[in-house]
Amino acid sequence: MHTIRVWDLPTRLFHWLLAACVIGLVVTGSVGGNWMNGHLRLGYAVLTLLLFRLVWGFIGGHWSRFGSFLYAPSSVIAYLRGRARPEHSVGHSPLGALSVFALLLILAAQVGTGLMSDDEIAFFGPLVRFVSGDTVAMATAYHTKVGKFIVMALVLLHVAAILFYKLVKKQGLVRPMVVGDKQLALDAPSARDTALTRVLALVVLGLCAAAVAWLVRLGNAF
Repeated sequence: MHTIRVWDLPTRLFHWLLAACVIGLVVTGSVGGNWMNGHLRLGYAVLTLLLFRLVWGFIGGHWSRFGSFLYAPSSVIAYLRGRARPEHSVGHSPLGALSVFALLLILAAQVGTGLMSDDEIAFFGPLVRFVSGDTVAMATAYHTKVGKFIVMALVLLHVAAILFYKLVKKQGLVRPMVVGDKQLALDAPSARDTALTRVLALVVLGLCAAAVAWLVRLGNAF
């Protein structure tokens, strides 16, 4: 058996922080009232994390890069038909990759519409001032009546997939996302996870946070 570092520390922290923020968004958005202050801040945090993941998908550890789990349709079909390749057990499988991309895109749409939403009471996104009233109305309707439920459905599907892999396929997906390593029969490249790459991740995260802070200040400057 080979011990392979699959998930670098920045990717693991991203995963768990994003999960915590999404849960917080669902709770605060459902309660409403003064909790919306926290909802807005969590939304900015999710936007920061998504920007970080976009960058990290190109410069992060091997298995965190989009290129490692960007599969052709033929690979997805073969996987669904039970013809998985050995490397599919290392990082994201073709089906898992679809789930990851779907979740990231839906979260991006949810955050994007949140930036242009207005509850017409006390809370509105920083981009409301820059778009038309019709755009604000459409964004608000999607954010509150459509996107929220799509996010919840995808999260539940994600959890169901983890349980399926654990109970049916006897593959634990949670532990590697905690410790970073997998025990595998095949030899595979290990992800870079050094002090230097972690410092790089902090720099990228800081730049993403600064970009989001600039966006928020821009919306509040008028």
